[in-house]
Amino acid sequence: MLIKDIGEFALIERFKRKIKTDSSVIKGSGDDCAVLKLDKQNHQLFTCDMLVEGVDFTLKDNSYLVGRKAIAVSLSDIASCSGKPRHCVISLGLPKNTSLSFVDKLFQGMLDIAKKYKVNIVGGDLSRSSKVVLDVSMLGEVEKKYLTLRSGARVGDIIFITGELGGSISGKHLQFTPRIKEARFLSRNFKVKAMTDISDGLTSDLGHILEQSNAGAVIYEALIPLSGKARNLSDALNNGEDFELLFTLSRPQALKLLKRKLSIFRPIGEIRERKYGFQLIDKRSRPVNIKPKGFKHF
Repeated sequence: MLIKDIGEFALIERFKRKIKTDSSVIKGSGDDCAVLKLDKQNHQLFTCDMLVEGVDFTLKDNSYLVGRKAIAVSLSDIASCSGKPRHCVISLGLPKNTSLSFVDKLFQGMLDIAKKYKVNIVGGDLSRSSKVVLDVSMLGEVEKKYLTLRSGARVGDIIFITGELGGSISGKHLQFTPRIKEARFLSRNFKVKAMTDISDGLTSDLGHILEQSNAGAVIYEALIPLSGKARNLSDALNNGEDFELLFTLSRPQALKLLKRKLSIFRPIGEIRERKYGFQLIDKRSRPVNIKPKGFKHF
């Protein structure tokens, strides 16, 4: 059997079954960040992300923006847990005929976004490779009372997203804004039940919340905010790399947020009992069963 026969998530589950952790681990594999014991007030957050030429970017892309993205995707993971990014290490795989100007621009993109979000670059590794590969491992911190995971959604919660969805391939996937500020605002002012970022696609990432929370959901086509570059609804639902926040609030907390009239936060649906499954109500008020889709590596 080949890995393409079982797919990305089955392969991850195959690994997870063999992993054993000790009492220093609050949350291991299965969320946006690992959560580790730190001190009486705070948890440590730990995440890593890899960008591979031909999968996550091409050599025709602006290498400054590719470098920026390498840091930004890990920042987005930290935001999903309502954390503050602190330190990172960077590993680069580079073909030996790579131009220095390409590498200089790549690294400048990393330096600039790290400075903006007050992340210390503290080391890394270099290796020769057949393609350009960037791997970032990042540490963050979050106050225990503010930690948000995928597993906290409850029946009756209202589902929200930040921003607009779809058309990321037209440029947003290289220039998105990690929602650190928005996540910190939410955790400090509201009781966020569950949160993740939309990296693989709305249906896929909401599917992760539903699986972890043992719940179902209904979302409404009329409430899905499409970006100006979205080709269609399917693009917004399934294509991913928007890196917006996806989160749930209890109904009273949702009303409290909506009273703020902040256009960045948009309700799109509701958490239901698992037995009702995952449905989209289309613009003709017809229910459509959703099978989570999104980007898969295998």
